[in-house]
Amino acid sequence: MTAVELKPKSDIGQQESDEVIVSVRGLTKVFKDFWNRPKARAVDNVDFQVRRGEVFGLLGPNGSGKSTTVKLLLGLLHPTKGHVEVFGHSPRHVRTKSRIGYLPEESYLYRYLNSRETLDFFGNLFELNKNDRNHRAEQLLEMVGLSKTQTRAVGEFSKGMQRRIGLAQALINDPDLVILDEPTAGLDPIGCREVKDLIVALARRGKTVILSSHLLSDVEDVCDRVVIYYGGKIQANGTLKELLAKPDSLRITTPVLPRQTLERVLEIIRADVAHGEVRVDNPTQNLESYFLDVVARARAATETSGAQSGARVAEYLRGGVESLPSGEKLLEKLALPQAAPVAAKALPETAPKVDDSRLAALTQAAVPPPGPPKSTPEPAAHESVDLAKVDEKLSSLLGGKK
Repeated sequence: MTAVELKPKSDIGQQESDEVIVSVRGLTKVFKDFWNRPKARAVDNVDFQVRRGEVFGLLGPNGSGKSTTVKLLLGLLHPTKGHVEVFGHSPRHVRTKSRIGYLPEESYLYRYLNSRETLDFFGNLFELNKNDRNHRAEQLLEMVGLSKTQTRAVGEFSKGMQRRIGLAQALINDPDLVILDEPTAGLDPIGCREVKDLIVALARRGKTVILSSHLLSDVEDVCDRVVIYYGGKIQANGTLKELLAKPDSLRITTPVLPRQTLERVLEIIRADVAHGEVRVDNPTQNLESYFLDVVARARAATETSGAQSGARVAEYLRGGVESLPSGEKLLEKLALPQAAPVAAKALPETAPKVDDSRLAALTQAAVPPPGPPKSTPEPAAHESVDLAKVDEKLSSLLGGKK
């Protein structure tokens, strides 16, 4: 059987809709010096839209305007001219920011917090309750391969491990728009593959992902559409199929053929091709696929003290599709109390409890009321008070403290 070899169309786009999440029109950003003189035109009259469920790539060499565009989308910079909308609002709208997850090019983390404390801190910023923070942190640490290093301070992490915890913090709020700036920088090939799988999973859930990366193979694997910047302007814009297709050539892939059959096929092709090269070779896999295959075989027989791999995407990011009944929302599911909660164990008492009534009676008997001194008759035998015993009793009740 003979088939034309085409790159399989990603099913990411099946979740795309006509809902516009990000709209940019005539966007321009000019940086000025101290005297308000134009210094650099970082973004120059840019137009694009990003729809729901789409993975959108921002490409370009260093200094072409990608990071400036991302900062404008986040409301960290004001545009000099043009219009930006995110979820139909200004990027500076507070409720809009709560629906965005952002992984910057450099991970800015509190170096003395450990992984669990880092995720708890960012979960608090989004006002997640304690149960949701703990549940999501556990899933995210497992997903990014840091579940066995969660007590180490993030300041001790390598760059790749910091990128992993940075990715986890960007997803703690289950965002509808995820902006990733060089998400695979510093990651090993396994981590790169897992990040790409995560992006695919998010898009299938209807999330929108904006990806800025210099690793073009990563962009090619996951993006539906890309824009290519140069000099602050968009030089190319479209789907990968449109941009990468070479209509003047064709590749045919077949199983191994007998030599006689192959010669007949080539003879037919050469009869119709007057000019141009006709080449026969064996298809090859890319280095990433080969590397992952080698590591998968090694992982079955060898332990490692490095970052773990092979974990599934966190359930709340997948939406719990397998267990969610029709129409049930993820956040409603996460907010429900767990069935048959385990009763909390009573903490051991560190000191004996003090009986306030007995203590009051003893102190009243031991301490005479205020007033001028007066002579009192000696108490009867049954009313006598032994001050030594009172002092001993007070000491025992108060934990040995007088």
